[in-house]
Amino acid sequence: MHMRLAALAAWVVACALAWPVHASERPTPEKGRLDDQSPGTLTLDDAFARVASHRNKTHPELRLFDTRRDLLQAERDRALQRPAFVAGATLENALGSGDSAGLGGAELTLSLASVLERGGKLDARRTLAQSRIDALAVERETTRLDLLAEVARRHLAAVAAEHQRRIAEQDITQRRRTVAAARQRLQAGASPESVVFTAQAALARAELERDRAVQRGIGARQHLAALWGERDPRFVVSGGDPLSLPTIEPASALATMLDGTPELVQFIDEQRIREARLQLARSEATPDLDWQVGVRRLQTDGDIGLVGGVSMALGTRGRAEPSIRAAEAELASLEIEREARGMSLYSTLADARGRYALAQVEVRRLRDEVLPKLAQAESAAERAYRAGAISYLEWAQLQSERTQARRQQLDAALEAQRALIELQRLTGQTLVVAPNANAQGISP
Repeated sequence: MHMRLAALAAWVVACALAWPVHASERPTPEKGRLDDQSPGTLTLDDAFARVASHRNKTHPELRLFDTRRDLLQAERDRALQRPAFVAGATLENALGSGDSAGLGGAELTLSLASVLERGGKLDARRTLAQSRIDALAVERETTRLDLLAEVARRHLAAVAAEHQRRIAEQDITQRRRTVAAARQRLQAGASPESVVFTAQAALARAELERDRAVQRGIGARQHLAALWGERDPRFVVSGGDPLSLPTIEPASALATMLDGTPELVQFIDEQRIREARLQLARSEATPDLDWQVGVRRLQTDGDIGLVGGVSMALGTRGRAEPSIRAAEAELASLEIEREARGMSLYSTLADARGRYALAQVEVRRLRDEVLPKLAQAESAAERAYRAGAISYLEWAQLQSERTQARRQQLDAALEAQRALIELQRLTGQTLVVAPNANAQGISP
């Protein structure tokens, strides 16, 4: 069991969202920013380590399991306690009338009593308490993997903001060329001044989009750092290229990996718990024996005698029958619950696989067909505009379409990466068959 959980956790370190980082694609240092080699750079593995380190359990959702373990261990220790011994004293024939007036005829009995448990109740309580403790380990591992998936999603958001900023910078560059060309046409008397103002407005909007991307990046880094309690993050994220999408197995092949997911592994421990509850309910059908022994002083002659007694409740089997039926029903329903959960997980897996495949096709077609054609068209439009063959609006429209296509490509890649994170969380596998050798960065 623990080896399987360790294998499930290994994907978070191995995959790193399957983003290869190419040396030619590393962002160049800019003013106020750090490059990938600076001490302030945070990779996805670094973020994983800060959240899920076994030696530094900083996240409260993980620390909570320590207190829950202490609680369950205390309940186990209480369940292992045997029935207490009861010491008693009984005074009879005292403070009555006649010969029993006052304490003259009083008889004192000292006793020791307890309960003899039968039917294996102690073992049943021990098994139930221990099975709840054992199930806590799988539950904690599930929570840890969910946290790591959330780390990957938030890290992806920060990387996405950086790529959105790069697209905006590319748009700014081409808009600046438009402004310069419009000014040249104005000076030559071939274009009105309104065209310059329109081009400047388009440049300002591109700069606004860059500033928005910068602010989104700041918010995404704060959102990411909040997972380990950091309030003022100083790092810069480093995550490779989200447009590099690996090849993964079809949904039918991925479905075979679902049996190892912690969400289904939990049903094994839940079965042990419910079996223990059934055994405890069955043990209640066997009546316990209440016993008592003691000594009594006989007032009439001053002698001392032993007293003892045994009692047993009647009808315990009938009273235990409803609890037994309830425990049997809970155990029988577990397989149905597991089947329903498995179907739900497969539906989620199939949907994520479909979204990934669709986004992968979209990214590839935009990269190979749409963006190269738009780049050629935009270059031709620039030459035509400078020659006076087309209007500014035609050139500006092509620039907008090219920028929009870049953003569409990035959005599709981000959707694929989010689907990949979900697939890895569901299966506990990296799912990477081979890197996409043709994947490239932001297309021209």
